[in-house]
Amino acid sequence: MGQEGSPVSEVHFNDCRVPAANLIGGEEGQGFRTAMKVLNKQRIHLAALCTGPAIRMLDEAIRFVTERKQFGQPLAEFQLVQAMIADCQTEIFAARALIMETARQRDRGEDVTMQASMCKYFASEMCGRVADRCVQMFGGYGYIADFGIERFYRDVRLFRLYEGTSQIHQLNIAKRTLALAAAS
Repeated sequence: MGQEGSPVSEVHFNDCRVPAANLIGGEEGQGFRTAMKVLNKQRIHLAALCTGPAIRMLDEAIRFVTERKQFGQPLAEFQLVQAMIADCQTEIFAARALIMETARQRDRGEDVTMQASMCKYFASEMCGRVADRCVQMFGGYGYIADFGIERFYRDVRLFRLYEGTSQIHQLNIAKRTLALAAAS
């Protein structure tokens, strides 16, 4: 559907033997915990990765709506187009702020399990919403391949699945929030 430059597929290890010295986590039973620590970093990274295409799509849409005219005026002068631009810009800013604060916390050695989930969840959903609005700003041209925005629309859809689906992150965030409430 998308991500042509980054093929996604299944990997199978059948009858694969792994020496005990190469166990993830160093000892049996620690692999999941070790993998989860890495996932926090990966989730922050993926959240940051979501902001790049969002910024690019918004830049492309702004260029289009300032040049394209309807009823004798640029599309950018229509208030509902301006509202979509404002929503995109605000969400991009919010995602970046959330990512930066979470990265700072991780750099300080703090547990960012919930924050990493919030970053990944918010940024990947934000990127999808930005893609949808940008296609909308292009109108019919947003649906055809000539302008490239349709490719971004297809490519960024996978962000909501990588490193845990949005629904998994909703559950992680809720469980952590409820545990914190119970502890206080």
